[in-house]
Amino acid sequence: MKKAVGWIVLVLIIFYIGTNPGPASEIAQGIGDGIAEVFRNIGVFLRELSD
Repeated sequence: MKKAVGWIVLVLIIFYIGTNPGPASEIAQGIGDGIAEVFRNIGVFLRELSD
């Protein structure tokens, strides 16, 4: 069941990207920015630990 749901979600994501590339790219950029911010904050934390 989990495998089927995973495939359905993947197909829906691909369909969404194919039919709405503009908003989909904004969502992907937002996710990427969020991940980058997490890694920046981890770097600041580690740098502060070493001071």
